[in-house]
Amino acid sequence: MEIGISTASLFKRQYNEDALITLNELDARVCEVFLGTYQEYTDDFAKLLKESKGNLNVHSIHTLNTHFEPQLFGANPRAVDDAYKIFGNCLNTAKLLGAKCYTLHGIARFKRNVLYNDYEKIGKQMLKAKDFAKTFGVELCLENVEWAYYNHVGFYTEIVKYCPDLKTCLDVKQARISGDSYKDYIKEMGSSIQTVHLSDVTESGAICLPGKGTFNFEELFKRLKDVNFKGNMLIEVYTNDYGEIVELKESVDYLRNLKEKIF
Repeated sequence: MEIGISTASLFKRQYNEDALITLNELDARVCEVFLGTYQEYTDDFAKLLKESKGNLNVHSIHTLNTHFEPQLFGANPRAVDDAYKIFGNCLNTAKLLGAKCYTLHGIARFKRNVLYNDYEKIGKQMLKAKDFAKTFGVELCLENVEWAYYNHVGFYTEIVKYCPDLKTCLDVKQARISGDSYKDYIKEMGSSIQTVHLSDVTESGAICLPGKGTFNFEELFKRLKDVNFKGNMLIEVYTNDYGEIVELKESVDYLRNLKEKIF
């Protein structure tokens, strides 16, 4: 189990191919690659990333939710087919980079007339996506996200009835935004957690780098240990949540020192 950084933390500062070089220089060791454009969903771009990653272990791949993930769960067969083609390209990138996890949001909860609690239907669609990812050697990991499918505790419990052994990604900031405690998400996800997205929060509620705010990481790590967490933890903040890039390194070091005391 290692602590690293998501390339999402460098969004609008550096493109992915440059971000990987930077993360390697910062001794990130492990990362998540956030693919954000159709230009990045290609084999050629995957090869560029492989050349750029150096000694980094790419733990997971993430994509821009609205590009194709909602259509994986759609009703139009042609749209579903197109979505799976793009999904396949992204999974092939994961395979080429050695990533074993794909972080999934699923449908964004924008429309009011959609049945977001049709757990059997969603679960069976999730199973199809999970099995498809498996053909690339990649685990599908459903992330808790305030504005997407898994935006409340209880959703995973219902979905896993129809999609056994579905893995998960815990995001502590999204748990806070959703109004449910990350502790309750951990109880529900249990040993299914493969990835954890880390961030801190100031007294005023602003997102910041781990170690710069008030979040109790010691308690988080202990609770993850209690459910036998064996995955990787990745710093995922936004571009305006910190100043200089070197601060990412300081945050990683802070978390690693704490991890060594607990795990």
